[in-house]
Formats: sequence, C-alpha cells, structure tokens
Amino acid sequence: MISLPETIRTVRWMVRDTFRQSLHTKLFWVMLGVTVLCTAFCASIHVKGGPSVAPGDPLYTLPKQEAHKEGGEDEVTKDGVQIKDGEISFGFGAVKSPIGKTKEDSVKFVQIWIAGVVADSLGVLLALIWTAGFLPTFLEPSSATVLLAKPAPRWAILLGKYLGVVGFVIVQAVMFVGGTWLALGFATNVWNPSYWLAVPLLVVNFAIFYSVSTFIAVCTRSTVAAAFGTLLFWVLAWAMNYTHHHLAAFPVQGLGGMSHYLLEVGYWFLPKPFDMSGIFFEAMGGQGFFSEAGELSILKSRGQFHPEASVAASAGFAVVTLASAAYELHTTDY
Repeated sequence: MISLPETIRTVRWMVRDTFRQSLHTKLFWVMLGVTVLCTAFCASIHVKGGPSVAPGDPLYTLPKQEAHKEGGEDEVTKDGVQIKDGEISFGFGAVKSPIGKTKEDSVKFVQIWIAGVVADSLGVLLALIWTAGFLPTFLEPSSATVLLAKPAPRWAILLGKYLGVVGFVIVQAVMFVGGTWLALGFATNVWNPSYWLAVPLLVVNFAIFYSVSTFIAVCTRSTVAAAFGTLLFWVLAWAMNYTHHHLAAFPVQGLGGMSHYLLEVGYWFLPKPFDMSGIFFEAMGGQGFFSEAGELSILKSRGQFHPEASVAASAGFAVVTLASAAYELHTTDY
C-alpha cells in the first residue's frame, strides 16, 4: 500500500523530471526563442496616439496626408470623415501605418493580436505538437524512468507527467506574456494589466486538449499519433462547437429532433474551442477592435450562451479523459 506522502513525492518527482526532459530535448529553449522573437518585435513598436473613437464618431477615417490631397482637413471633416493623425510603427520605424485610435487602444490592439492569434490559436496548437513526445518517450517499456517508478501507483506517475507538461506550459506562457507586456510597456509607456488574463486562458485551453494527447500517447506510445490525433480531435471539437451554435442561431427547416439531440450531446460532451476563443476575445476586450462571431452574438442576445458552463463541461471532459488514460496505463502489461 503506497502512502499519500509517497504518492505526492512521485507526482512531484515526475513534474521535475518533465522539466529536465524539456531541457534535454531543447524544447524549453525552442519555445523560449519564440518568446524572445515576439518580445523583440514588441520592443520595436512605437505609437503616436490619435483621437479616440467613441460610439457615434464618424465611421469613415482618412490618413492626415491623404486629407490634404482631398482639399484639407476642414473640408473632409464636413463630410463626416475622421482624420487619422496617429501613427504606429514596427521594426524600429521600418514599417509605419496611420491609426485613428488613442495610444492605449492601439497598444491594446497589438496585444490582442499577439495573445489571440500568436499565442491562443497558433501557440496552443504548436505547444500541443511540440509536447506530444513527452509521454510516448517516457512510456517506452525500456525507459529507466518507468522502471524506477514502478512501485508507485501508475495513475500518480501519469498525473505527475501531465501536471509537469502543464506546468512547463505555464512557465512558458508567463514568460511570453510577461516579456511582450514589458517590451510594449517600455516601448510605448502603456501598461495594460488585462493582458495578463491571457495566461490562465491559454493554460486552460492547452490543458483541456493535452488530456487528449495524454490518452492517445498511453494507447499508442506514438509521438506522431499523439500530435496529429490531438490536432484532428481539435478540428472535430471545433466543428461540433461551431455547428451547434450556427444551427442554434440560424435554425434549419426540416432538421429532425434526433439531430438536435445528437448536436446537444456532442456539444456538451466535447471540449469547446470555439467558445474558448469567444471567451478569450471578450476577456481581452476585443469588442472594440474586431467583430464578434455572429453566432455568439445572437446566442448572447438570447441568453443562450453560458461561458461558465462551457468551461466547466470542457474541464470535466479533460478529467474523464485523464481518468481513462490512467485506467489504460494501469491495465497495460509492462
């Protein structure tokens, strides 16, 4: 009978071993390199703020230099056109673009792009691919780690490895968000604390889908299967999530009751990446910069979108998937 302290030590040791493995495989440095590149890009940004754009302001904007070609600023503003007299530059002035928002809003726009596109979409998918090899390598029968840890409960070994990978991603997410936040802050003198919300949102999104990678790794012991199987599952979950919301927002005539039932079951059972993107978008304050997905807007207006329940159901799926992976590992003959 393994005691609780021994189980805790096993989990802690596996977490530490995961970080050791990340250094050995150079994955830690690869992801850190991506963070350094994005931080350098943020440090190269300079913003000169323009006028604020509030509700009711002119919908049409024109760069200041173009306004002079059209007869002057006074002439174009009579026609309801707003002058863009702000400017944002990238690459230490290599690329410049006029802006019609304040400096704070312009920096927030950049942060939403970095957190929403680079980190939440591309970053999470790349992290799932890059970390797919942690478990298959560890679960090889000849692995010294498995042999040494056999006296401990296998579920504790698996949980420790899972928490180690999630902890590794937390460290990388903190360095990415912290580095880009500091670089933008020093470059523009704009310090937006809401940008830090990206860290828990990114980690939760990754942790949910990494449970699928864990299950596939235990079943196949294949890095390729874990990586591409998880990506295919992400596509399936996104398609189910989007289809459910689209048909709820825009009902289709003739769709049977069984089809609606299966959609509801599939939606609540599977993870919800489309919902997670919408939650991320709203938490980062993207409403003033991008148009929200029409399906989500309609469901919100009807009171049919429940973000807390969506996240809870996705987290529940991750728990069930991890439990299934632990059972599979327990019954595997080494």
